[in-house]
Parts: sequence; C-alpha cells; structure tokens
Amino acid sequence: MARYLGPTCKMCRREGEKLFLKGERCLSAKCAVERRAYPPGAHGRESQFRRGRASDYSQQLREKQKVRRVYGVLERQFRRYYRKALRRRGVTGENLLITLESRLDNVVYRLGFASSRAQARQLVQHGHFCINGRRVTIPSMLLKPGDEMTVRPQSRKLDYFKNVAKGLDEKDVPNWLSLDAANLTGRVLNLPTRAEIDSAINEHLIVEYYSR
Repeated sequence: MARYLGPTCKMCRREGEKLFLKGERCLSAKCAVERRAYPPGAHGRESQFRRGRASDYSQQLREKQKVRRVYGVLERQFRRYYRKALRRRGVTGENLLITLESRLDNVVYRLGFASSRAQARQLVQHGHFCINGRRVTIPSMLLKPGDEMTVRPQSRKLDYFKNVAKGLDEKDVPNWLSLDAANLTGRVLNLPTRAEIDSAINEHLIVEYYSR
C-alpha cells in the first residue's frame, strides 16, 4: 500500500498552518510551525517576504494538498474519491468530505483511540479493530451508518489500549458517532453533515481545481 514516507512536519510548514499530523507534538513547543513559520526548502524563509496575491490556481492547489495531507491520502486515491463524490447526489465538495470522514482510520481517530490519523492507520493495519465482529486491516475502508467498531479482545490486553481506555471518557466525540468507553466500542450513527466537519476547509476550491 502506497503511503507518504517523508518528513511529516514539512507538510504543515508548506501549508503555513497546523494540520495536527503528529498528535500531541503539534500542541507542544516542539511543533515545527511554531519554531519555523515559513515554508521548507532553501528559499522558504525568503518566500514569506514576497509580495503579491496568490493566483486562483495556487489557492485551489494548496487547499487540495492541505486536505489530502490532513486525511493522509495520496493523489490517485484522492482523485477517485472526488469522482465518486461527483457521481453522488448533493454538493460535490460536501460529498467528498463526508467520504473522507467515513474512512476507518479517521473514525478510529475521531473516537479517540489514536492521537493522529497516521497512528490510527497503523493500528488498523496491525489488526487491532473489528468491524461488525470481523477483523479488518484496511484503513481506507468506508464505514456506513450502523457499523460497529470494537477493539479486539486480544488487543485490549496491551498496555497501549489500557492507557487509552483511561482517557476515553474525556474525549469529545462528534455527534455522528457514539462511544462506549467501558467496552472500547464505537458506532457510526449516521453520516456527518457539513456542519460537523472541520470548517477550516474550503471544499469549493477543491471542486474548482478538478473542474479546470
């Protein structure tokens, strides 16, 4: 399975904002955006002093790249998600975000079983979760209303999940999900609405990018 293997913090610096790709580190003084608030590269520091308005294409590209990086999806798969959203009824941009939010790794992250989507992806690949009683190892699996996700009985004995269980009661879970902290179980109640998804994303720019 293809995935990005480069420096994670460079992606946040390139977009000029925190994408929260490394969990708790992003909230600490070690965050690269806090220490070096300019794009990576030999001329990154110089670029922050350049004047001029970014072109429409540049804004569209940056928004598309930002969303890709937030959800940890490579270009080919992201384009497939867009085509799928285009065929569905409703607003294309909202359909795209709903599809991304429905990914198993994102649900694991939203429920609080991981501090980042990258960590959630690794946990899924290692087979620590079951969907409707069946073990799964595919982070990109799309969940639907009624699906139940639970930590495997063998995995609950691990120190990692014992520590996670202690803090689950304090997690702020989205309204479209439900969490049973005592049983390490989560359920998809319904698909998220646009209002329940990060408002900092401008999906219209992504639609404009692919509509060129």
